[in-house]
Amino acid sequence: MKSINDINDPRLVKALAHPLRVRILGVLQDRVASPSDLAEELKAPLGNVSYHVRILAQLDLLKLVRKRPRRGAIEHYYEARSRVRVSDRAWGQVPKIVKDAMVDATLDQVSAYVEQSASSGGFERADAHLMRQPLRLDDEGWQELSKEVAGLLERANEIEAEAAQRLNKADHDGELEAGLVMMLFEALPGGVPPVPADASGAKDGARGKTAARG
Repeated sequence: MKSINDINDPRLVKALAHPLRVRILGVLQDRVASPSDLAEELKAPLGNVSYHVRILAQLDLLKLVRKRPRRGAIEHYYEARSRVRVSDRAWGQVPKIVKDAMVDATLDQVSAYVEQSASSGGFERADAHLMRQPLRLDDEGWQELSKEVAGLLERANEIEAEAAQRLNKADHDGELEAGLVMMLFEALPGGVPPVPADASGAKDGARGKTAARG
């Protein structure tokens, strides 16, 4: 199988269309793990996990970082090569059924990520953000907002890189994990009522700002 070298390659989206692959890549973007580790964590059959890990590795989305003997066999440990971002061009070229599968899997992953973080106090900081913002736009407004969302993600990556340099100098003293979830989507009319302005914090003083497809 030819590797995906172009982030605009629609096969990148197709590779992530299977929910289990999205979950595997999500774990391996944060740490190194073997298929057996993943199977246990994701509560999925080892054979299925191993198959999807091989596919992701063949597409150069994962890299093998070490091997270790275990129970008479050699266990392989992988990590994600980089954070996966899908271009607008690639997203626009894949079939709806593939988009639906990827969106469903990603929303499941985001939901678990946010809920677990919230239950452990992830929104307790005074400068945490949590908000849903319905908007009425025309096509020009949509395009402008889409560019702003993409720009925020780029800036977030720059801020992380700058923080990494400071943390390296400080031997990682003061390091903390942060989560940023962005979504920009066409909403159904007459949906859930907007959150009142005085309730945008929603929890323990958390304030809200943003939402986009990232």
